[in-house]
Amino acid sequence: MKESGVTLLELLITLTIVMVLASVAMPLSRLSAKRTHEIELRQHLRIMRAAIDTYKLEWNRDGDVLLGPACVKNKLTCKDVTSVYGYPKSLDMLLGIKLTSEEATIRGTTTRRYLRSLPLDPLTGKADWLFRCYKDAPNASSWCGDDVYDVMTQSQDMALDGTKYRDW
Repeated sequence: MKESGVTLLELLITLTIVMVLASVAMPLSRLSAKRTHEIELRQHLRIMRAAIDTYKLEWNRDGDVLLGPACVKNKLTCKDVTSVYGYPKSLDMLLGIKLTSEEATIRGTTTRRYLRSLPLDPLTGKADWLFRCYKDAPNASSWCGDDVYDVMTQSQDMALDGTKYRDW
């Protein structure tokens, strides 16, 4: 009489094959997760930088000379919300600025928004971005506090391409 079943040797071979496949899959899943975070970081930086650029176009000024259309129409607000170079004084300015011009009351919109909310840094999990002023050097280690010319992550980690995330 022949009994059906699995021998100990067959069980060990199967278990070994499963372990080898799992050891190959784990690094690939970590790599995939890191790549996803990098893509998300690039998107968030692109969105915030585009909002800063749009803000600069609309609220541009050079010292006391008002250049941007929003700045010309909202003279009182302009100097409160922009630096002497026309960049926002803080990232919160991108979330909404109260307009003071007559056009704002005619159109019915008294607030101009550039971002709906501050995106979270996918590497730190918080909206704790680092800033650079217009007059700062490209590799400045601290923010001057006058305006927001650029944003970057606080993460000190290296990207898959060998560059630092902070340099993006």
